[in-house]
Amino acid sequence: MRVIVVGAGAVGSLFGARLSGAGHDVLLVARPAHAAAIRAHGLRLESQPPATYRVAVVERLPNHTEADAILLAVKSYSIATAAREIAEAIRPPVPVLALQNGLGIEAHVAASLSAGGWHDAGRYVVRGINSVPAMLIEPGVVRPTGEGAILLGTSEGGARPRTVAMFSSLLASAGLATRPAEDLAKEEWRKVLINAAINPVTADHGIPNGQLARDPWRRQVLDLLGEAIEVSRAEGVELSPAEVERDLWKVVRQTAENRSSMLQDLDRGRRTEIDAISGAVLALGERHGLSLPATRRIVDRIRRRSDRSLPSPPFRSPLGSPKR
Repeated sequence: MRVIVVGAGAVGSLFGARLSGAGHDVLLVARPAHAAAIRAHGLRLESQPPATYRVAVVERLPNHTEADAILLAVKSYSIATAAREIAEAIRPPVPVLALQNGLGIEAHVAASLSAGGWHDAGRYVVRGINSVPAMLIEPGVVRPTGEGAILLGTSEGGARPRTVAMFSSLLASAGLATRPAEDLAKEEWRKVLINAAINPVTADHGIPNGQLARDPWRRQVLDLLGEAIEVSRAEGVELSPAEVERDLWKVVRQTAENRSSMLQDLDRGRRTEIDAISGAVLALGERHGLSLPATRRIVDRIRRRSDRSLPSPPFRSPLGSPKR
């Protein structure tokens, strides 16, 4: 298959390399330094054993690009720009797997593709909730940092089951585990709850994930988790606090040496996904009249650190009116 990976950072590059190794025709869309290194030396995976993949790479999709499937792996704040570029460069529409962190991703991607000119774009978008970790070590070099899977699902009226099955088969051909998300909203919230507890604390304190099991960071993590669970309940999504906390500490143990993606963004002086994760939790909580002091405090701190020259825009939820 002809597969385009738009947003080939750590995870996108890992998926692209594995798909290329499985015999698919892969094109990566990457940042300039990463793209230049891949052109010069190939894409190196620091896996066991290490491997180098000669994968085609561009910095921007050329017009009239042909594709059978697209993996959209940009950061959540780049969805609108990337989706419009996809829609303008690739016609007719092709299936898109949206792998972003955050809430309301499927609707946001579909709306952005529609803005670029795709008709009835929602039919082509599949939501992918990813737990396969990877780290960009330097331009051209990516390290897989653990095991995981991609949950695949669509909302009512979204992509057809055969499109979901196609992505499942495609990823499985590259050795990437997939599972169906039987309750998409619940699984999306489950990922957000864990991200909202782990990522901002590690980013604020500059610590690897494993440090979160110790106080005072443990207490901060649990405060954030509790507030986020309160918001999910207000949104009509019931998740067992004990189950979510168990999943949280499992992730912390399995990724103990990892530096979260939010911490890596701060390290590189880039914008973070705080607005799509904790910012989304805060915005929805405010709409329900909830007091979320720990979440508000961490959102303010990360916003100030991630962009000291310009204020970070407030999160505007694509989810519509709050549920009652």
